[in-house]
Amino acid sequence: MPDRAIEELDEAESLRLISPGGIGRIAYAGRFGLAVLPVNYKWHDGAIVFRTAEHSALDEDLRTGIAHAEYKVAFEIDDIDLAGRRGWSVLIQGPAHHVTEAERASAIQAGVEPLAPGKRELFVRIVPSRITGRRIGPG
Repeated sequence: MPDRAIEELDEAESLRLISPGGIGRIAYAGRFGLAVLPVNYKWHDGAIVFRTAEHSALDEDLRTGIAHAEYKVAFEIDDIDLAGRRGWSVLIQGPAHHVTEAERASAIQAGVEPLAPGKRELFVRIVPSRITGRRIGPG
């Protein structure tokens, strides 16, 4: 559309947009194929932090069975104004890992509260290896 423009965002602007936390989507290759799930997240200590239930599909899909192994994922956060025909999107790519007992106190400080009901005491961190973003708006 001639009245729309796409602006590539640098890492600093991308991090500014996602730093308040909210809802994002984790994408990964699971046992039954590709999966994309929404989760509440916080940006904390240079990583995305979210909680899930122990033995949930997400928990089990992200376990490699190898000690200290990490699982490559993508995490996407956006804010879209359909009426205004504008918005932004940030994509984080990197390894996810289950938070260890030594990391747990820091993960709790992130203050992330799950939206879904039930006990969600397992924390997962995604440490970015790549952060990209873009904004769409008036040209």
